[in-house]
Amino acid sequence: MAETNKTALLVGAGDAIGAAVARRFAAGGYSVCIARRDPAKSGALMEELTGAGRKVHAFAVDARRETEVQELCERVEREIGPIEVCLFNAGSNVKKDLHETSEKLFFKAWELACFAGFLVGREATRHMLRHGRGTMLFTGATASVRGGSGFAAFASAKFGLRAVAQAMARELGPKNVHVAHLLIDAGVDSPAIHQRMADRGIDASEIAPDSLTKTSSIAEAYWFVHQQSRDGWSHEIDLRPSVEKW
Repeated sequence: MAETNKTALLVGAGDAIGAAVARRFAAGGYSVCIARRDPAKSGALMEELTGAGRKVHAFAVDARRETEVQELCERVEREIGPIEVCLFNAGSNVKKDLHETSEKLFFKAWELACFAGFLVGREATRHMLRHGRGTMLFTGATASVRGGSGFAAFASAKFGLRAVAQAMARELGPKNVHVAHLLIDAGVDSPAIHQRMADRGIDASEIAPDSLTKTSSIAEAYWFVHQQSRDGWSHEIDLRPSVEKW
C-alpha cells in the first residue's frame, strides 16, 4: 500500500462524535476506517460518505480484546494504508448510586473506557513508530478530571484513560508520535443527550442556543490538533459551551 495514502482509524466511532470525526477527516482527504462492535450500525454514514466520493471502510472490533485490536490494526495497515491518525472514542457513561454500583458494572466501565484505550493506543502507535510519525487521539470528559456523585465507575475509568494518554505522550512525543487528549466538559449536541434531557423533562429545542457542544465542533478540534506542527503540540484541550459552568 502506498505510503501517500493517509489513513485515519477511528475506534469506538459511534453516531455522534465518531461520525463527525469521520466526516471531517474524510473531507480532509483521509481514508477513514470506522471500527466498532457492530459496523452495520454505521451503514447510513458509510452511504453518506461514499455517496460524497469519500474513502471510508467499516470494521468490526471489540476494543477490549487484545487479539482483535492487533488484528484490526494489522488489517488496516495491510488493506487500506499506514495509520497516520487514530482516535479512541469508546466509553460507557453510566451513572449509578455508589451502593448500587456492582463489581461487574465498575469493571465494565474501566474495561471499555480505560483498558481498551490502552490496547488501541499501544497497537496503533506501534505501527506509527514504524512509519516515523502519527497522531493518537483520546476522547475525555468532565469525568476525566472530576468525580461527580453517581460516577464512581465512569470517572475512575476516565481518570485512568487520561493517565494512559499522559504517559504515552511523554514516552512517544520524542519519537514523533503526537498523543492528545480532548476533554469535553459539556453536553454533546446529539440524540442520546437529547433523550437524557427529555427523561428529565427538558426539551433540547427550548434551551439557549449553543448550550450543547456540536459534534462538528469537536471534530474540528481533533482536526486542528492533528495539524499542529511539532514545535507547538498540544497534549490536552478542553471544550465547553460559553454558558457552561466550570
